[in-house]
Amino acid sequence: MRKSRKPSKAQAFETHEIPEKVLAKARKIAATYQIIIEPDPDAGYVARSLQLPGVLADGPTLVQCVKGIAFALETVIAAMLEAGKTPPAAPTGTRSEQVNIRLTTVEKHQLESEATRGGFTGLSDFVRSVALQACSPAR
Repeated sequence: MRKSRKPSKAQAFETHEIPEKVLAKARKIAATYQIIIEPDPDAGYVARSLQLPGVLADGPTLVQCVKGIAFALETVIAAMLEAGKTPPAAPTGTRSEQVNIRLTTVEKHQLESEATRGGFTGLSDFVRSVALQACSPAR
């Protein structure tokens, strides 16, 4: 007769099911987080969140990368909630401040090209993302 073995911590974590109520709350929180997506020559795209910069995901397409970071954030936030921890708050408020920069025509075209290649909706989103990424404490 074979003795049943106690699962390792890693095995227990892999099979742990998070209650749907906790997952729903985690999804709601994760949806408010800002993410940064960068092209990667090996993975296609790599994403991280400004609120939880240690949580990463990659994917060969933008869609897969976004799905991956959403799943990773939801999982980490759900684990934090289950442990009684408070996930970092997302920024609040609307964007009401404006910054103007002067560019040469060549610089503008270069930035627009990078924004398009990175899958950004426009030049402003690209510049804001790159600037915030440069200010992020974890890199």
